[in-house]
Amino acid sequence: MPVAFALRYVPAWQNQTALFIVSALAIIPIAGWMGNATEQLAHRMGEGIGGLLNASFGNAAELIIALMALHAGKIEVVKASITGSIIGNLLLVLGVSIFAGGVRFKQQKFNQTAARASCTALILAAAALVIPTVFHTAAAQHPGGWTPAAEQSLSLAIAVVLILTYGAILVFSLVTHKQLFVGGEADVSEEENCERPWPVSKAVGILLGATMAVAWVSEFLVGAVEAAQHSLGVTETFVGVIIVAIVGNAAEHSTAITMALKNKMDLALGIAVGSSLQIALFVAPVLVFSSYAFPHRLNLEFTVPEIVAVVVAAFVTDQIAGDGESNWLEGVQLLALYVILGVLFYFLPGTR
Repeated sequence: MPVAFALRYVPAWQNQTALFIVSALAIIPIAGWMGNATEQLAHRMGEGIGGLLNASFGNAAELIIALMALHAGKIEVVKASITGSIIGNLLLVLGVSIFAGGVRFKQQKFNQTAARASCTALILAAAALVIPTVFHTAAAQHPGGWTPAAEQSLSLAIAVVLILTYGAILVFSLVTHKQLFVGGEADVSEEENCERPWPVSKAVGILLGATMAVAWVSEFLVGAVEAAQHSLGVTETFVGVIIVAIVGNAAEHSTAITMALKNKMDLALGIAVGSSLQIALFVAPVLVFSSYAFPHRLNLEFTVPEIVAVVVAAFVTDQIAGDGESNWLEGVQLLALYVILGVLFYFLPGTR
């Protein structure tokens, strides 16, 4: 962080590419603070709410970065960051977590009913994100059938449905069927015997302070995107799908791996899948609503490669998580798919 501030405010040291790289690195430990503080809250509030809190504050970094990019008019980066966050959580975060836990434990089990419910909601969310692209393709075949205004109205309507669906999922997981999202108690008690959780005031204070720090550094990151993509020779889509998403997922990544290594796969799965659900059902609609306060409006029409990546990631995650158990090979399979998609977005033509 000190280096990022120096590169931003000291005239003699200003270098946009270096500022982009250092700002991305600076967000990672801040997001780690969020993950650590949320883990402490999870000890007191249970795994269901703990996973929700971790996903919320982990996605706060991604939401702040996306809002900064939206304010700067970088619509493609915003859309790519939404796609990248979904596939990053499902394939990278969950893949590394399953692999790390599988290396330490031959087989890990988790709540099959909760996992299936979350993955089904994720597939529905992925289907909703496909609709605007389908509308554009179908309506464009008729003269005057497609207009930017019609697509914006469709995206706004879908955003309302998505955020209402997210509210229903919260009621289901935290109120009416919260017993389905309770993990094993043996693992929790073993950890509590080793270390006393932080006071709630300390954990909340660190979460708020880290959120403000992420907002400040994110402004540096977004401001240097254009210079960095030209000097590094990558497209805006690759920056959003891979680089920004990995930086924003740092909190989920570190905490999910830690939970998997402690054989708490319910919490690890809840963090990874829950974060993707929040991106699709909450963050994306919030960004659509927020765009009305900026000169550039955001719609939910994504490119075909982005749509395919989200749908495939959701389907593969559903297949792996549906049986209620995991091993290290399944983690490798998720990571292999993530690398394949990363190569696709690297070679995909675009503005470099």
